[in-house]
Amino acid sequence: MNWIELLQMGLNFDRHLESIIALYGATVYVMLFAIVFSEIAFIPLFFLPGDPLLFVCGALCATGVMNVAILVPLLFIAAVAGSIVNYWIGRAIGQKLYTTDYKWVDQAALYKTRAFYEHHGGVTFLLSPYIAVVRTFAPFVGGIAKMEFARFVVCVVAGAALWVVSLVLGGYFFGTIPVIHDHLTSIVLLGVGLGVGALVFSGAWRYVNSRKAK
Repeated sequence: MNWIELLQMGLNFDRHLESIIALYGATVYVMLFAIVFSEIAFIPLFFLPGDPLLFVCGALCATGVMNVAILVPLLFIAAVAGSIVNYWIGRAIGQKLYTTDYKWVDQAALYKTRAFYEHHGGVTFLLSPYIAVVRTFAPFVGGIAKMEFARFVVCVVAGAALWVVSLVLGGYFFGTIPVIHDHLTSIVLLGVGLGVGALVFSGAWRYVNSRKAK
């Protein structure tokens, strides 16, 4: 199998998961860990499937093809580990931004970003796992902003637990229903829209309150 075939398999892993399990057996758990970890840990791999993959995994657990008791802890660890790796990558890059006087870097903006993550990072990491791309960039920006690591871990653990449990169990209980299975893409998009809407509403609410305070 060449790298192009591997890339195609990664991009469409959720669509062909059942046939992949038939071919590779228990090794599929390692593949799932790698996909979830890589999507969150490395910015260039943000395109890997996330939400639909977890939902489909839950549906396959309901049919007995996969074991939910193994899957949920495994994907939870993958999400947390990926976030921590991405955080430290951002922190390493951010350190250079803070210590080097680049003319193209707005130092005031960097410190404002750090303050935002210190005060509102919890909400961000609770919702970001549900939003494609954002779940990859949020830990990276949190590292750049030098969010306190202990607080970061607590927020990431809570967000990852909510994300993995809700989507896997959602697939477990509802993924085998034909109308949901046939409209999975629309349901995922709706979930993304609700997540983005929640972030926008939260930002607008804070902005209005800050204007009132002034």
